[in-house]
Amino acid sequence: MNKEKQTLVTQSSMPKYDEYCEEIKELWESHWLTNMGVKHKELEKQLRGYLKTDNITLFTNGHLGLECILAGMNLKGEVITTPFTFVSTSHAIVRSGLKPVFCDINKEDYTLDVTKIESLITEDTCAILPVHVYGNVCNLEEIDKIAKKYNLKVIYDAAHAFGVEFNGVGIGNFGDASMFSFHATKVFNTIEGGAVTYSNSELNKILYDIKNFGITGLETVEYIGGNAKMNEFQAAMGICNLRHVDKEILKRKKVVERYRENLQNIEGITLQKSQAKVKENFSYFPVVFENYKYTRDEVFEKLKENNIISRKYFYPLVNDFECYKKKFNLNETPVAAYIADRVLTLPLYSDLDLEMVDKICNIILK
Repeated sequence: MNKEKQTLVTQSSMPKYDEYCEEIKELWESHWLTNMGVKHKELEKQLRGYLKTDNITLFTNGHLGLECILAGMNLKGEVITTPFTFVSTSHAIVRSGLKPVFCDINKEDYTLDVTKIESLITEDTCAILPVHVYGNVCNLEEIDKIAKKYNLKVIYDAAHAFGVEFNGVGIGNFGDASMFSFHATKVFNTIEGGAVTYSNSELNKILYDIKNFGITGLETVEYIGGNAKMNEFQAAMGICNLRHVDKEILKRKKVVERYRENLQNIEGITLQKSQAKVKENFSYFPVVFENYKYTRDEVFEKLKENNIISRKYFYPLVNDFECYKKKFNLNETPVAAYIADRVLTLPLYSDLDLEMVDKICNIILK
């Protein structure tokens, strides 16, 4: 690899330095740095409006938010989910004392194959945990029908879906709850951070208590909780970034459009399609190489030689990781395994130069 500057697969969106300094200035005056302070409350209020949801709770990261909502719903037994996701999804299930049951994905948008969910339901099934992969919206209607038929909870992993809407409705309004990630690499970030939206307002106090050690009063601890509170510096970054997120998404859209112009209708290259009725956030640009002149791994290496860092995302599958592979059969999710062996997410962030997009595509094509 030569010594030219690397083009990374992603780059964090950040406000102007002076803007962030101004936002955190009052923290030096108040000395209130955590425990649901002014910035925390303000960001929570703003996100409630932006995501068009009635109920939202902030967390120090999305993973702990997912663990907390599973605990808050007091679930027991098996949870049907996807292996084509970041490992956090399954870890949250297992760390909550639940058993993941892996359902295969569909080849169109890489979300749960709803035709295969019912065959996996047993008397121990308590919930379905689908993932809006790359911001692609799951089959909400069918998942809702199945959940109601079998009296199951639905918790969406919406880590990739910040700002996404279906039919004009914020994605966090579907199912019983949705988890959002505000990690530094996401469309919207609070450095680290996350949130959970939910339909039952009674969960508000439960989640508040669980993320604060289970403390319910000065001398009372009613839950076995943890420490998952978003601090004031994270919240301040979120307040700043939220001012600019719509413009950032538009800039990401231009990058995606340039990729599509260059790579569409190329034999052996499959691009993610836009979904009907969905307001996209352009969070990732996955490319699947099927019988292309080069394999996914060869493309990955050729880009790397040119200081361009792509990502095999998601590879390996969750059910093929060391901590899971002896407990699950990879052959039970063949579509997910097929895509995982062929998918590559290309660099995508708001400040990615369009000339660099052209260069990346030229390397792939030539």
